Amino acid sequence: MKNLFVHHVYFWLKNPGSQEDLAQLLDGLNKLAKVETIQKHHIGVPAATNRDVIERTYAASWLALFDNAADQDSYQVDPIHLKFVEECSHLWSKVVVFDSVDAS
Repeated sequence: MKNLFVHHVYFWLKNPGSQEDLAQLLDGLNKLAKVETIQKHHIGVPAATNRDVIERTYAASWLALFDNAADQDSYQVDPIHLKFVEECSHLWSKVVVFDSVDAS
Protein backbone atom coordinates (compact mmCIF):
# COMPACT_ATOMS: atom_id res chain seq x y z
CA MET A 1 0.00 0.00 0.00
CA LYS A 2 1.83 3.10 -1.20
CA ASN A 3 1.65 6.20 1.05
CA LEU A 4 0.45 4.09 4.01
CA PHE A 5 0.75 6.00 7.28
CA VAL A 6 1.23 3.92 10.43
CA HIS A 7 0.43 5.49 13.81
CA HIS A 8 1.43 3.35 16.82
CA VAL A 9 0.87 4.65 20.34
CA TYR A 10 1.95 3.10 23.64
CA PHE A 11 0.31 4.09 26.93
CA TRP A 12 1.63 3.79 30.48
CA LEU A 13 -1.01 4.15 33.19
CA LYS A 14 -0.64 6.39 36.23
CA ASN A 15 -2.00 3.45 38.24
CA PRO A 16 -0.38 0.50 36.45
CA GLY A 17 -2.10 -2.16 38.56
CA SER A 18 -5.60 -0.75 38.08
CA GLN A 19 -7.78 -3.03 35.96
CA GLU A 20 -10.48 -0.36 36.09
CA ASP A 21 -8.19 2.28 34.57
CA LEU A 22 -7.03 -0.16 31.91
CA ALA A 23 -10.64 -1.06 31.09
CA GLN A 24 -11.52 2.64 30.77
CA LEU A 25 -8.56 3.23 28.44
CA LEU A 26 -9.45 0.21 26.30
CA ASP A 27 -13.06 1.39 26.11
CA GLY A 28 -11.85 4.81 24.99
CA LEU A 29 -9.65 3.23 22.32
CA ASN A 30 -12.60 1.19 21.03
CA LYS A 31 -14.57 4.42 20.66
CA LEU A 32 -11.58 6.05 18.95
CA ALA A 33 -11.66 3.32 16.30
CA LYS A 34 -14.79 4.95 14.85
CA VAL A 35 -12.77 7.78 13.27
CA GLU A 36 -13.61 7.50 9.56
CA THR A 37 -10.08 7.96 8.18
CA ILE A 38 -8.76 4.89 10.04
CA GLN A 39 -8.49 2.00 7.59
CA LYS A 40 -7.50 -0.65 10.14
CA HIS A 41 -6.73 -0.60 13.83
CA HIS A 42 -5.44 -2.86 16.59
CA ILE A 43 -5.79 -2.44 20.35
CA GLY A 44 -3.34 -4.50 22.36
CA VAL A 45 -1.75 -5.24 25.70
CA PRO A 46 1.76 -6.63 26.24
CA ALA A 47 2.26 -10.18 25.03
CA ALA A 48 3.72 -12.80 27.35
CA THR A 49 6.96 -12.89 25.34
CA ASN A 50 10.03 -12.11 27.40
CA ARG A 51 13.38 -11.38 25.75
CA ASP A 52 15.92 -8.63 26.41
CA VAL A 53 14.77 -6.59 23.40
CA ILE A 54 11.05 -6.62 24.28
CA GLU A 55 9.45 -3.64 26.01
CA ARG A 56 6.62 -4.86 28.23
CA THR A 57 6.16 -2.04 30.75
CA TYR A 58 3.37 -0.31 28.83
CA ALA A 59 -0.29 -0.97 29.65
CA ALA A 60 -1.89 -0.77 26.19
CA SER A 61 -1.05 -0.05 22.60
CA TRP A 62 -3.04 1.55 19.79
CA LEU A 63 -2.17 0.93 16.15
CA ALA A 64 -4.02 2.83 13.43
CA LEU A 65 -3.39 2.57 9.70
CA PHE A 66 -4.24 5.43 7.38
CA ASP A 67 -4.20 5.66 3.58
CA ASN A 68 -1.89 8.68 3.77
CA ALA A 69 -0.46 11.39 6.01
CA ALA A 70 -3.35 13.76 5.26
CA ASP A 71 -5.84 11.25 6.68
CA GLN A 72 -3.73 10.93 9.82
CA ASP A 73 -3.61 14.74 10.11
CA SER A 74 -7.42 14.76 9.87
CA TYR A 75 -7.61 12.10 12.61
CA GLN A 76 -5.57 14.29 14.97
CA VAL A 77 -8.27 17.00 14.95
CA ASP A 78 -11.27 14.70 14.58
CA PRO A 79 -13.84 15.32 17.37
CA ILE A 80 -13.73 11.62 18.32
CA HIS A 81 -9.96 11.81 18.84
CA LEU A 82 -10.21 15.07 20.78
CA LYS A 83 -12.92 13.55 23.01
CA PHE A 84 -10.73 10.48 23.62
CA VAL A 85 -7.86 12.69 24.80
CA GLU A 86 -10.23 14.74 26.97
CA GLU A 87 -11.82 11.68 28.59
CA CYS A 88 -8.78 9.44 28.96
CA SER A 89 -5.66 11.59 29.36
CA HIS A 90 -6.02 11.59 33.13
CA LEU A 91 -5.37 7.82 33.05
CA TRP A 92 -1.86 7.84 31.60
CA SER A 93 1.48 8.95 32.95
CA LYS A 94 3.33 8.55 29.66
CA VAL A 95 2.51 8.19 25.97
CA VAL A 96 5.03 7.30 23.25
CA VAL A 97 4.09 7.59 19.58
CA PHE A 98 5.80 5.89 16.66
CA ASP A 99 4.64 7.21 13.28
CA SER A 100 6.05 5.65 10.13
CA VAL A 101 5.66 5.89 6.38
CA ASP A 102 6.85 3.75 3.50
CA ALA A 103 10.61 3.64 3.12
CA SER A 104 10.53 3.48 -0.67
